[in-house]
Amino acid sequence: MATQVTILGAGPGGYVAAVRAAQLGADVTVVEKEQVGGTCLNWGCIPSKIMKVTAELLEKFHQADAFGIRTKGPATLDMEKLMSRKQKVVSAQIKGIEGLLAHHRIRLVRGNARVEGHGKASAISENGQVKSWEWDRLIIATGSRPFSVPAFPFDGRQILSSNHILGIESVPESIVIVGGGVIGCEFACILSAMGAKVTVVEALDRMLPLPSVDAGCSKVLEREMKKRKIKFYVNRVVASIEPAAGGLAVIIGPSPFASHLKEKDRVPVATTVEKALVCIGRSPNTKNIGLSTIGLETDAKGWIPVNDRMQTGVPGVYAIGDVLGPERVMLAHVASTEAMLAAENAMGGDRAMDYTAVPGAIFTMPEVACVGLTEAQAREKGCNARTDTVLFRSIGKAQVIGELAGQASIVSDAGSGRLLGVHIIGPHATDLLGEGTLAVASGLGVTDITDTIHAHPTLAEIMLEAALKATGKALHG
Repeated sequence: MATQVTILGAGPGGYVAAVRAAQLGADVTVVEKEQVGGTCLNWGCIPSKIMKVTAELLEKFHQADAFGIRTKGPATLDMEKLMSRKQKVVSAQIKGIEGLLAHHRIRLVRGNARVEGHGKASAISENGQVKSWEWDRLIIATGSRPFSVPAFPFDGRQILSSNHILGIESVPESIVIVGGGVIGCEFACILSAMGAKVTVVEALDRMLPLPSVDAGCSKVLEREMKKRKIKFYVNRVVASIEPAAGGLAVIIGPSPFASHLKEKDRVPVATTVEKALVCIGRSPNTKNIGLSTIGLETDAKGWIPVNDRMQTGVPGVYAIGDVLGPERVMLAHVASTEAMLAAENAMGGDRAMDYTAVPGAIFTMPEVACVGLTEAQAREKGCNARTDTVLFRSIGKAQVIGELAGQASIVSDAGSGRLLGVHIIGPHATDLLGEGTLAVASGLGVTDITDTIHAHPTLAEIMLEAALKATGKALHG
């Protein structure tokens, strides 16, 4: 008899786990309360990038004269058509995933899932119907949702989450973004390009204050944000948001995480905006799904602990994706990788998850892409690290497309030349990272890059130039 595998959630973790388990001969059931594709497809990666593409096109139209194109008038944004296109693309992807599940004869159950004890599960549909079934292996992939700050909770009208902003009917005249992390900086660039006056407030000392993001990338991004007239505050927090005539009254105060602040940075700043977008973290979707019925305990915040095989403390039960929390890596492509591994282990495998070469793709304007270690992280690990940086303006293709801002840095071991990290900010940075990810994951050296012929003229030549610089043979960089 086939192994009965049940998966809670059909996001980029859940549906991939379902397909892999089915490929291995399992009898698979997936439960999803909303649309398949999870946050990534419906409220994150895909819809936000659809908005970014439109924002970039709008900017290109505004620059048409520089490229030798005459237009009859200024390009304007049609938000209704943008949202229509967004829904069309998302719907096509949803249909594709549903077709994939059907092709592999995976049962898709609609409703709120609940574990009813070891080996048992149920789902309640919108009309109250209950379905129950049994399982041999359980994979929890219920994801996360935007974290709501009690002091200024989401109302969907003026105080928005990252979900709400994806459904706006018009571009706000002004907006404050609480949080200068990935989501906050991405939307700052998108909304600014669409015409909004944007202010970003970050509690730490730089934009994109992630350990995986090289400080040099943050510095370039901050410079480009200033050029776009995006106002930002670091070492600051939003102390309060209150309704006011014409919008929201916002008080920006010093951050409790900041040290050695100048006196002027301790003085509160008051501003009035039309809307606020709060992007300061995620909350796990682990409540009310019956985990206690199998003795599965979460941590104090609701995240699920697992080992490197994606196993929880309960035999036969695995967890993947965002429900693992920030101690792991909360990215869609990581969830999909964890999903493959969990499904194989659930079916008798013994694979361990390796997070040493996880690519990070940040769709700001310009884009940021990172993999592996920063120089500081490498030195903390005892490596004799060096960083070699090349500016995009030295690359012919960057000149051709008129996108000169940015740089690529290779972090390598000074002795062996082994690649330890790659950090890129610039045009199509996220598309350029594949070579660096393969190099870091495979333990390749800078000479492996320099000995590889790169097509000309392409943006990918920046990797060659950075590697040449690391070997003392710099040509253009």
